[in-house]
Amino acid sequence: MLTTAEALDKILSAMPDFPADTVETTQATGRVLRQAVVAERDQPPFDRVMMDGVAIAFADYRDGARAFGIQGQQMAGDPAGRLDSGQCLEIMTGAALPDGADCIVPVERIAVADGIATLEEGYEPGERQFIHPRASDYAKGDELLRPGKRITPMDIAVIASAGLAQVDVSASPVVRVISTGDELVPAGEPIEQHQVRMSNGPAIVAMLSKHGFANCAEDHLPDEREVLELRIAQHLDEADVLVLSGGVSMGKADFVPDVLRDLGVEVVFHRVAQRPGKPMWFGVAPGNKAVFALPGNPVSALVCCRQYVVPALNKASLLGAPLPEFASLAGDIDFEPDLTCFHPVRLISNAAGQVLAMPVATNTSGDFAALSATDGYVELARGQNHFPSGTPVFLHRW
Repeated sequence: MLTTAEALDKILSAMPDFPADTVETTQATGRVLRQAVVAERDQPPFDRVMMDGVAIAFADYRDGARAFGIQGQQMAGDPAGRLDSGQCLEIMTGAALPDGADCIVPVERIAVADGIATLEEGYEPGERQFIHPRASDYAKGDELLRPGKRITPMDIAVIASAGLAQVDVSASPVVRVISTGDELVPAGEPIEQHQVRMSNGPAIVAMLSKHGFANCAEDHLPDEREVLELRIAQHLDEADVLVLSGGVSMGKADFVPDVLRDLGVEVVFHRVAQRPGKPMWFGVAPGNKAVFALPGNPVSALVCCRQYVVPALNKASLLGAPLPEFASLAGDIDFEPDLTCFHPVRLISNAAGQVLAMPVATNTSGDFAALSATDGYVELARGQNHFPSGTPVFLHRW
């Protein structure tokens, strides 16, 4: 049986690269950048005034001037004017520094009367104060963003500042999320006592959307081999990635692995040395399409989705590998089986700035309600049964 590390490595090695796509910059938030973003020009593109006030020549102040005739006014967006000797220009934040000026005196430090701006008594300005120098943020041609990062709203500002109305990103894969089971009933439909509400599909779609993969659609298939084969074949034709939940264990109605094999999906592995999620299945369909078959128990399905499906889609999108995250346990955990344990946790912090992982108990791997009180799960290594409070552990946020 594979370890969790071996399983993830096999999945990542099997994933193809998704193609690039070009989208409007305003629609690129959450997508993975596929091009370098280079500065269109210097930033700021001119010596930028940082305060409302007056622009003067510092040499005039140094030579004893304390009152300056107001030559005119310059607003943000106006071309840079020229300052005459001994004069000042009323200036606004964001304006270009006038030629001949090298000092900004804030409006709070002057008195204006009869067209004369007089410095506050005792005020001593500094040369080039309140001036944001040209190219001090970056210069024309500098690389501002590299390919392989997920675009944030702050990145949108950078991309727009580079003059790009459109930007190259990884194409959003078409993902089909398929729940299997005769007992499942979608929300909004009448339900009998012996039936179960379908929750895995909506939760998996929500998780993938949260991580930037919103091109998802759901389907629900019964435990009937002929129907499974027909509908899964259709989804394989239409989608780039399939994520199934249920039907992968050892029961008499667990047809999914055999159906996938019959459809030409090459099995990469079935079963991983972990809890929850031991029956996890992964294969590659014709056309190099990834197929994930997750256990049907909700906790198992969501852990496997976050542990394997999300990293696989990130890798195929050419997203840079994230740095590992750690937390300290805020309570003891005991775990007897010789398996990797993924234990749900709620995150808290202490006055020392440490991130602490408070274990959250679940009754079974079907206790999805308990997950609502969690922020993710910690990864506890095989070969150890007792994990005392304070143990540093790998943290995976939902």
